[in-house]
Amino acid sequence: MPNIRAIDMMFLDDLFEMGGGYVLNFSNSTFSRFFADELNVDIDDPMYAEQGGSKGKRLRCFLQKVDVPTVIRTLKALWEYREAIRQRDGKPETAQNAQGRLLSLINRLEGKPDAQPEGQAPKPAFDRPKLIALRNDLIGFVQLTPQARGYAFESLLRDLFNVFGLEAREPFRLKGEQIDGSFLLQGETYLVEAKWQDAQTGVADLHTFHGKLEQKAAWARGLFVSNSGFTEDGLIAFGRGKRVVCMDGLDLFETLSRELPLNHVLERKVRRAAETGLPFARVRDLFPT
Repeated sequence: MPNIRAIDMMFLDDLFEMGGGYVLNFSNSTFSRFFADELNVDIDDPMYAEQGGSKGKRLRCFLQKVDVPTVIRTLKALWEYREAIRQRDGKPETAQNAQGRLLSLINRLEGKPDAQPEGQAPKPAFDRPKLIALRNDLIGFVQLTPQARGYAFESLLRDLFNVFGLEAREPFRLKGEQIDGSFLLQGETYLVEAKWQDAQTGVADLHTFHGKLEQKAAWARGLFVSNSGFTEDGLIAFGRGKRVVCMDGLDLFETLSRELPLNHVLERKVRRAAETGLPFARVRDLFPT
């Protein structure tokens, strides 16, 4: 069974400019070197030229032949290269919701069952109508009373985690202005604390949450969601190297409106925190348009 569906390949054709047999701005030599250096693959192997010898035809054949992990590594590497040359040349994004659609394709590939009974529809990577409904709910929260808004925020977060298979665990319940819960990301357990309040979250709340983590298992990590955001002084005072990553209301809105898979958003936040020691990086900076 092919890794990439015909409709997916049409999207990849547009994304990586594969019309006319080309792939982005690669020459034959740089194309071969890219696959050798980035993926340790000989893209010039005759087995990938069954449909023709052009770069585009070899790439299409390659994506249909290799195993799913290699497809995913290839798509990620090509995306990073595409973004590097697009930003260098100042080129505008031409593909609609490009990054969100690519990450959704990767999600589908990663969650693909080993075998599907004949005639059974494949499981979707995510429930797009559900995401649209959650985005609209988030926008409408401002019209609710504080208590109703808190419970609605609780429900939205739980549903959003579960849409992307993050297994939101009970208790995922509203306590005062806070929501406590947990979810799984890449096999790691994250505790959640979330607030919907008018004031931005300061250092005291961040330290309190980190103190809760230190009372748990050594491997427990935390996600603090504050709809109103975090004070700059609070983030500075909180410091570096903590086991907490942060997300604000704008991050949630961008994740939903751009249809970015939440698991990829959180993975990118965790990686940036590991690289910089800082707990908060905005979605718009992690996923530039």
